[in-house]
Amino acid sequence: MSEDNHSHYRLDPSDRLNGLGQRRKRPKKSDSNTSFLRAARAGNIDKVLEYLKGGVDISTCNQNGLNALHLAAKEGHIDLVQELLDRGAAVDSATKKGNTALHISSLAGQAEVVKILTKRGADINAQSQNGFTPLYMAAQENHLDVVRYLLENGGNQSIATEDGFTPLAIALQQGHNQVVSVLLENDTKGKVRLPALHIAARKDDTKSAALLLQNDHNADVQSKVRPCHCHGSCLLFLIFHPESFCSFCFFGFFVLFCFVCSFKFRHQFRKTLWSPPPPHFGPKYI
Repeated sequence: MSEDNHSHYRLDPSDRLNGLGQRRKRPKKSDSNTSFLRAARAGNIDKVLEYLKGGVDISTCNQNGLNALHLAAKEGHIDLVQELLDRGAAVDSATKKGNTALHISSLAGQAEVVKILTKRGADINAQSQNGFTPLYMAAQENHLDVVRYLLENGGNQSIATEDGFTPLAIALQQGHNQVVSVLLENDTKGKVRLPALHIAARKDDTKSAALLLQNDHNADVQSKVRPCHCHGSCLLFLIFHPESFCSFCFFGFFVLFCFVCSFKFRHQFRKTLWSPPPPHFGPKYI
């Protein structure tokens, strides 16, 4: 080809050249999706809209099932959350582990996002893969304002996880006494495997025991696991509050009698009388 012919060669205006005069490869769709999700996490509305106009699907998600709404909700990007919902993002879309944007924002303590999602029709009692609810997640992380809002808007604290933990149970386990108080004020009635007072007793947690008793919580609920393990300082509290004695435990023993027996033999038969449950691991974002 002559130099004249070369001088007449034209590229399409949309093409770009690298330093060697060759056409540069167009961005892959997967690259655009990744950049879109990155923009959502950063709360960059302009970039997000740019990618949407360029054809990126609003429901695009990463390998864990996290989409733009999930990421924006986690980071508390209120305006972006509203924009995505206005443009058709599914409010109850879930990650691979079953967590919705409401789960994620509740776990992250993003109260304003929680309010927006709830008003937009999010399922307030949705359960993830292991039975976690938004209320459970907020209680676990000690997000008092979120706990209050969810309770006021239909959050059901009787719903337990697969291993029998309710929001009250996890709040007690984590020592979140203010959350415990709020939950008790809203009348906990759920049947759980580890009744709230029993959990406090196992931890020698007199503060939690006091909260439970002072709020007229039904301390007579029978444990579905093993006999009561009320010992140490928690026993002293029970002695001075006789109205708190359980009517009967799993094997028909009074709380006090259970303590006397377990204390007497606990060093010899510790493994037989009581095997503590494994540590409870909370939900993840994904």
